[in-house]
Amino acid sequence: METYGFWGLIPPLLTIALALLTKDVVIALFLGILSGTLIIAGGNPLVALTALSDMLADSLNDGWNLRIFLFTALMGVLVGMLAKTGSAYAFGNWASKKIKSKTGALLFTWFFGLIIFIDDYFNSLTIGTVMKPLTDKNKVSRAKLAYILDSTAAPVVIMAPVSTWVVYVMSVIKDSDGFDSLGLSELSYFIRVIPFNLYAIFAVVMVAFITLSKKDFGPMLRSEMRAEKGLGLYDEERYGAVAGKVEERFEERFLEGAKPYDMLVPIILLVLICFVMFPVNTWMGRGYAEVPESFAEAMATISVRDAFNDSDASRAMMDATVITLMISYIYFVLRKRLTIKTAGEAIVDGLKSMVPALMILVMAWALGSLIKSTPDEGGLGLTTFLSDLIVGSRFPLWALPVVVFLISCLLSFSTGTSWGTFAIMIPLTMPIALGLGEEAGLVGSALVSATLVPIGAILGGAIFGDHSSPISDTTVLSSTGAGVPHLEHVATQVPYALMVACCALVGHVAAGFSRNALVGLLVTALLFVGATLTLPKLWGSEEN
Repeated sequence: METYGFWGLIPPLLTIALALLTKDVVIALFLGILSGTLIIAGGNPLVALTALSDMLADSLNDGWNLRIFLFTALMGVLVGMLAKTGSAYAFGNWASKKIKSKTGALLFTWFFGLIIFIDDYFNSLTIGTVMKPLTDKNKVSRAKLAYILDSTAAPVVIMAPVSTWVVYVMSVIKDSDGFDSLGLSELSYFIRVIPFNLYAIFAVVMVAFITLSKKDFGPMLRSEMRAEKGLGLYDEERYGAVAGKVEERFEERFLEGAKPYDMLVPIILLVLICFVMFPVNTWMGRGYAEVPESFAEAMATISVRDAFNDSDASRAMMDATVITLMISYIYFVLRKRLTIKTAGEAIVDGLKSMVPALMILVMAWALGSLIKSTPDEGGLGLTTFLSDLIVGSRFPLWALPVVVFLISCLLSFSTGTSWGTFAIMIPLTMPIALGLGEEAGLVGSALVSATLVPIGAILGGAIFGDHSSPISDTTVLSSTGAGVPHLEHVATQVPYALMVACCALVGHVAAGFSRNALVGLLVTALLFVGATLTLPKLWGSEEN
């Protein structure tokens, strides 16, 4: 038996339904996996639970997965260290003394969000706290601040060179059925996906466009007009109480003596070491027929470009994080920003912040393995079944990106999580795209492009939900970081997010037909400019 047929649809459909119903993706993933093991076990609950336990354990019985798991945890440690030392706060306080205009404050907050790309939670909480004095001084509404925080959280980290999100997505892509046949490393593939992630790109661009053009519309315009007239930076009467105050989470003693460059040193160090470690790991780990006598000899055997392409991203990022943490710890101790005690507190706080992400990570791997593996390998063979079914039904390849974009938008918005959406949608879509591409006679780079468009659409759709859903962690944390009523943040942001999503949807149609990122970007850009010029005229009244 090659597959379980339609029975294999139960785990992902049940996972989606439970995620929509319970808003808890961890429980949904767990029960989805359990339903699959029950099918395999013929309904025997004891055998099913045993199989589920083995799948969860086996998901970490792999060098790649284990290193990604540890990398994610260690990134939490770095986030905790930066928070504990007060580094980001010093950077924000320095900026508030240099910037004197509203436009300057908004652009600097946007730019600050672009460079804090290691983690979305850290972005929302830290930048919101440090930039409030600057934006309040320049009469920026708290809703606008929360919008910028949210727009430079998930949309930025999904495109950043080094982040917990990127390595997670690479791990899901790497384990997808058929990916090995493309002949690309997961890092090279991910970089090529970025131009097809239309929603994330234009969500970030829109912040700068709205700031420079001063063309707010809808509820955001009302909040901005209130702030400029001195009627309040937020509207508790209309939207309820403020979401929370991040300042209460930190002690003033952590701010004493911190310098603006304290925040930049570890982040720049991490990026630089990571890019160095990609080729270095290739040169050190290649299976040479004859072991080189020196590292220089190893470097001579392969070009830098090929070394990047063939590198083990999990190993490179893991090594870079460990090295960065050690150097950063020494740096902060010498700067008298950390002691053994406060370093221990930073480690614990950072690890705690990553626990939900780590749980989703392990369960996503287990679910992916369940639906991808054949019955002989202990799985359901769902990807093979769906690929054969859709390819045989002559489903148009150009329509696949639009369909998966809409499903990903709905799933992510309803559940408030993009990671769970990645885990469900990417393993299902990759073999379908490959099958449709091969059926159309595509080979080589054309076949790769046929997969890049729908995978980029999935990433964008998932980011839309994470960016705009009222139950998304980053949406809640952006409200908290900005000190604005949560409903005001949601009400003012959703029209902007929907506008970008509609432009991206049409862009995916164009990209699906052409299988060209430039065409998709151009079509999205034209619609984007038209919408941003038209909507303020149609929905520009102060009374919204």
